Amino acid sequence: MTTPISSVSATPTLTPTPAAAGGGDGGLRKAAEAFEAVILRQLMSSMRQAKLADDIFGSSATDNFREMADARTADSLAAMRQFGIADMVERQFRGQLGGLAAGRAGGGVQ
Repeated sequence: MTTPISSVSATPTLTPTPAAAGGGDGGLRKAAEAFEAVILRQLMSSMRQAKLADDIFGSSATDNFREMADARTADSLAAMRQFGIADMVERQFRGQLGGLAAGRAGGGVQ
């Protein structure tokens, strides 16, 4: 007979912090980096479309591979935070979240 999972006593787990659970500062940072990655993917896609001549060995498989490689490159570049897009987005939303928190603490807008 098997024991149901709910009745098995496991070691106590730590409660995740809001940042680790995808909320708080960690969630905002991840969202800002993801937005920067989307912008960089679009930039790279536009650069690829502006090619001067057709590829000699071009095929749909090559195009698919380049798209995947570009997406991975954009994710890596966004994680490095060298373009500043994620920092600006994070700063803007952090200011808005700070205003919301102040509004809630002060009783809200009347």
